[in-house]
Amino acid sequence: MLQQIYPAVLHDYCYELNKDFHFAAAHYVPAKEAGKCQQLHGHTYYANVTVAGDELNSTGFLVNFAVIKKLIHDRFDHTLLNDDKESFNDTAADFFPTTEVVARTIQELVQQHLDGTANKPQCVQVYLRETPTSYCIYRPKRKAGQHAER
Repeated sequence: MLQQIYPAVLHDYCYELNKDFHFAAAHYVPAKEAGKCQQLHGHTYYANVTVAGDELNSTGFLVNFAVIKKLIHDRFDHTLLNDDKESFNDTAADFFPTTEVVARTIQELVQQHLDGTANKPQCVQVYLRETPTSYCIYRPKRKAGQHAER
C-alpha cells in the first residue's frame, strides 16, 4: 500500500495507532440520486483506521494491528456489500452502502470490538478511499466523559 498522510483527528490520548489496509468489494446505491452508482459496480477500497487510548493491554498493544484488519477485511473483502444485511439494507437511505455509510460501519465494527477489551481504546477516525479521487472521513462524536480535543 502506498504510504500517505491522513487528516489528523485532534485528541488528548497518550497513544494513537493507525492501520492501513484495502479490500475489494462491489455495491450499488438503489436511489435515483445515485446516478450511475445505481448499477452494480466494484472498488478497491483503501482504509485507514485510527485508534487512540491511554492504556496498553497486557501484551503492550493499544490493539493488535492484525485484529483491526481481520475485523473488516474478513467481513467485506470480495463481497457484495448490499448482501451484508446486518450493516446495509436497501430500504433506508442511511443504510445504503455509500462510502460514508461504509466508513461509519467500519468505525462501529472496530469500536464494538474495542469496547470488549480491558483497556477500552476508541476508534476516533476512519478514512475510506473509494476511488483515486474520492474519499470519506468518519469521526464519531465524543461521548460524555471521553477525552476532549486539544
